[in-house]
Amino acid sequence: MKKAILFCILLMLVSTVDTASARGRKKKTRKIQRIETPQYEEIDNFDFLYTNAYIPTISFATVEDIMERATSLIGSRYRSGSKGPNAFDCSGFTSYVFGQYDYSIGCSSRDQYAKNQPIEREEMRRGDLVFFSSPRSGRGVGHVGIIVDVDRINDTFTFIHASTSEGVTINKSTDGYYGRRYIGVRRVAK
Repeated sequence: MKKAILFCILLMLVSTVDTASARGRKKKTRKIQRIETPQYEEIDNFDFLYTNAYIPTISFATVEDIMERATSLIGSRYRSGSKGPNAFDCSGFTSYVFGQYDYSIGCSSRDQYAKNQPIEREEMRRGDLVFFSSPRSGRGVGHVGIIVDVDRINDTFTFIHASTSEGVTINKSTDGYYGRRYIGVRRVAK
């Protein structure tokens, strides 16, 4: 009985020997890929905290006052180069409205685009400046308005501005003319 058990163990050992290596072939080995975890280095500054999310901005109450003043001017006529209070061009309208609350945002639409804080479209909110190209400006800034309302679900907004054809009015970003000419948004900083 002991011989039979010993014989079975010997057969098992012999059967596990790779027959390929016994014939002179190289044994294929399986490469194991090591997944290394990235090493993160601790940083000693906090630049990541200072994104566009923190811009010293106009208070909510002041924005509401600005918007109330802007909407009170609906129907005022358009006149090229006019800065108010009875007629406006687009940049004259925005600079007049913000100027009533001691904010100097720039004189022309291009100046307002360059002077104020750039933000992403997803970050826009009521009271921000919105910019468009115009037929005369080509692809550059040629028109400005103030955001009235933002619909984040549909990625649309309404804005108040001095239109050449209607004077001070409110339009939607989905209106064909403005939808094709959108350039960007700027936030008025303190």
